[in-house]
Amino acid sequence: MNDEYSLPVAERQALEELATLLRERGIPVAGAGLPVQAIEEPGFASGRANYYIKDNHLVALSLRYCALTVLPSSIGHLCRLEYLDLSGNQLTALPDTLGKLVNLRKLRLDDNRLTDLPVALENLTRLEELHLDKNELQTLPAGFSQLSSLQVLSLYSNKLSELAGCLKYLTGLEELSVGHNLLTTLPDWLWQLQKLRLLNVAENHISSISESIANLKELHTLDLGHNALAELPEAIGELANLTHFLYISDNQLKSLPEALGNLRKLQYLNVTDNQLSDLPESLGNLSQLRELRLYNNRLERLPDNIGNLTRLKELHLRNNRLISLPDSFGNLAALQLADLSDNRLESLPESLGSLSLLAHLDLRNNHLLELPASTCGLQNLTFLDLRNNRLVSLPGAIGELPKLAKLDLRWIKLASVPAWLYPLQERGCTIYR
Repeated sequence: MNDEYSLPVAERQALEELATLLRERGIPVAGAGLPVQAIEEPGFASGRANYYIKDNHLVALSLRYCALTVLPSSIGHLCRLEYLDLSGNQLTALPDTLGKLVNLRKLRLDDNRLTDLPVALENLTRLEELHLDKNELQTLPAGFSQLSSLQVLSLYSNKLSELAGCLKYLTGLEELSVGHNLLTTLPDWLWQLQKLRLLNVAENHISSISESIANLKELHTLDLGHNALAELPEAIGELANLTHFLYISDNQLKSLPEALGNLRKLQYLNVTDNQLSDLPESLGNLSQLRELRLYNNRLERLPDNIGNLTRLKELHLRNNRLISLPDSFGNLAALQLADLSDNRLESLPESLGSLSLLAHLDLRNNHLLELPASTCGLQNLTFLDLRNNRLVSLPGAIGELPKLAKLDLRWIKLASVPAWLYPLQERGCTIYR
């Protein structure tokens, strides 16, 4: 124990008991106690075993990945504790004395083996964040309704088959993560938690989403991926503040609602691994979109107005059924990555050459017979994959692309080797053929 700090006897004894447990598990500790971590922000302690002292009281304790199988009841003596991180241990239960930590604001219990939680947890009325990812919880105690200050609740990867009714009283919740559980439905009260800014219900077995989702006006991130959704409600278009992410990947969607186009602030949209054959024309309204992921669908065409997505930087369309691209494709002025592999493209629009910022272009496994002469406009292109197309010649403009670092020409039966290929290779471009 560092004598520079004067802790109350009870707190000192609690630390020494924890230090003994750590030594038994081969975790190095300094002197009689844990090492003092002199940090400005106790919520971000580094290492495994650290604590933070303020005004001669322990206010933060981190015991991450210390192989603890039990937490001593003396933990309850740390009554001024505001931050406690016990992530990555082997705890199957928690002592009731945890409920004495009434000043606790952040509690991290991720990656343990907890099967239930103590009733006394309801006493932690100042708790703002509770992280319980990767445990084995099947239910939550009714006393959760008393956690009136809770803003973040993370229960990812447990064994919850339903959302406990006690959660409906947590009206201050801003982030709720219940992905990777056993949920089949979502309760009506969920849509009344109107302060939610992040909602993650991915990796469950949910087959429908209520139109009442429109109540969640503050949402900026919504994850519905890896479920069994056959359709989305039109009301999703009323989530005007959905700006960060919308994940809908790996469902059973055959179409998207036109109302999706109302999400004019959205920056990231992921609808991969569905059954989409077409996209709504309103997609062109998503003018703030930076990344669009649509691979592993059945798309046969893109909307003519896709060129309206002038801030789009990444477009992922691998493994669809596209035969051609609209002329407006060349209006994607910010595009840096385009993955069009594993489609049925027979030609590319001349407007492709307008994509002056494009750095990565993947066209492998298509039916291309030729490349447009405008390819010379791709002045920032560094990667070009043309594998397994029907090309018999290549435009000389490729050899003049100043930043091209990798060119893949495997499984292409060119009539002759272009003369510019060797100078390009000598310049440092990696060429596979």
